[in-house]
Amino acid sequence: MADQTPSGPLEMGAEMDYSEHEKTYEGFLALTKYGTLVLVALMIAMAFGFFMGGGFISSIILFAIICAGGTFFLRSA
Repeated sequence: MADQTPSGPLEMGAEMDYSEHEKTYEGFLALTKYGTLVLVALMIAMAFGFFMGGGFISSIILFAIICAGGTFFLRSA
């Protein structure tokens, strides 16, 4: 068979909008970080309320404290 390698320029698709790509990636990373923070805080607050006898109101307060503290540390990092 004959070698069928293209001799002209290859078609690479449409031009990439790199600034929009970077914004989307940063948004994904932020959603992942803060979503993980909220889920971990929820699990800790639920364990505190159910297994340690903290109660519903105390668990909500603990959840808010963990979320606020975590947000402070994630923004500074």
